Amino acid sequence: MWHRCGAQARKVGIVLYMVVERYLAGPGPVYERAAARGRMLPEGLEYVGSWVARDGMDRCFQLMETSEPTLFDVWTERWADLVSFEIVPVITSAEATARHTAG
Repeated sequence: MWHRCGAQARKVGIVLYMVVERYLAGPGPVYERAAARGRMLPEGLEYVGSWVARDGMDRCFQLMETSEPTLFDVWTERWADLVSFEIVPVITSAEATARHTAG
C-alpha cells in the first residue's frame, strides 16, 4: 500500500524524518568526506533532499525516510566526529491537514 504526499508516493510503514545537522568544525571537513565517501547511508535509510543554511553554511536540513529508525544510529556514528544531529519524525503539510480535518 502507498500513501500520496504531495507529488511523491510513500510506502506504508516508511516514515519521513527531518535531520538537522550542525557542522562541528565548519562545512569544509563535511564536504571533503562526502566527496570522498558519499553519504555513507546504511541500506534502508534513504536520502530524499537537503537544504543548507545560507549564513555560514554550518547547518544542513535533510529530509530522509526509513521504516527502521535504528538505522540512524549506524549512519550518525559514521559522522559523529564532524556533525551533531537532531532527528525529528515529520509528516507533510497535506498529511497534517488531513489529520486535522478528520479529527
